[in-house]
Amino acid sequence: MSLRDFAAYLGVSDRTVSNWEGGGASYQPRAESQAVLDTALDRASNDAQARFAAALGTNDAAPPGTGRIEVDSHKFLPVFIGIECASRLRAHMTPSADDQWLESSSARVGHPEALDCVLHVFACGVAVFHLVQPHEPAALTDLAVWRYRSYACDLPWARDELRDLLGEDHGSVPNPEYVLSLYWLTSGPWAGHAYDTALRLLSTPSVLVDRGAPGGPAPLGGTVEESLLATGFDHPDIVSFGVRGVSTAYAGWSGVAYASHSRERSLTIDELVSCELAVQALWCFTRQIQQMIEDGRDPSMPEQYGWRFLRAASSRLTTARAQETAQHVLMREAIMKTSGLAERLRAAQDALRESVD
Repeated sequence: MSLRDFAAYLGVSDRTVSNWEGGGASYQPRAESQAVLDTALDRASNDAQARFAAALGTNDAAPPGTGRIEVDSHKFLPVFIGIECASRLRAHMTPSADDQWLESSSARVGHPEALDCVLHVFACGVAVFHLVQPHEPAALTDLAVWRYRSYACDLPWARDELRDLLGEDHGSVPNPEYVLSLYWLTSGPWAGHAYDTALRLLSTPSVLVDRGAPGGPAPLGGTVEESLLATGFDHPDIVSFGVRGVSTAYAGWSGVAYASHSRERSLTIDELVSCELAVQALWCFTRQIQQMIEDGRDPSMPEQYGWRFLRAASSRLTTARAQETAQHVLMREAIMKTSGLAERLRAAQDALRESVD
């Protein structure tokens, strides 16, 4: 591209690009300019990315292998408990300092196997358990099998924990419906494209597991993982949100996988967790509205959590903020797309608006 064409492509002035070129190899763009460039590179074709990497002498898509797998598993278990019950629980919790647009409080609770477990209760009536469980599995297949088998224990545990906290009998405490996983990979034995494939498999572990096995979820076989790592693995529902040289990251329907290659420039685990908490809380909230419709009832929520609340939430999650980096935007876009939350928010808005009219 010419200087003028490149400037127009990026949405910056001709003078800005001239300053970049005039500054030479030592020039450091401002943070907002770097974010624009990072986004353009991430969305460029594979060929363009390969040329860029070759020019920098960084053809490897990922760091070299380190010998063993080390990963922190973050699980999210959301359940709609109702606005009144949420208010009762929040009275004994610490208000969250972040994301005041989605009011919440939190408290640590005990879990038999988790290193850390925090219960987040949102004013809109959703409770989300966040479990942190470090692992050093021998293979990705082992981690995938553990993931599915542990769900059978995590879901009833979450229900019983809520029963105890609310002082309710079993029949009046709703069941969490699913578990969303986020994996923060700190090391792995792979190199090059196999590293990238490993992150894809972490975000879509079902390809490594026979979930219908008679004795419960079981590995498909050692050669399946080995073959996929050697040949590569892709899935139409996987969305990349990593930035070359900074991170490798994928989002899928059942989970998110992230590996930081540059601690100073990459996202933090707190930023990923914060995004998932908001998405899972709103997904669960809209699921409750859908359930009302499926039960033959007119959906209704208190006015402060009606269709205007959902419209504001949708804007918060789909509109880039001035202070956000390109990585934050890419993360939200990937998680929103793979969760299907944007469509659910629109449907719930329409349903609540119609019930008011």
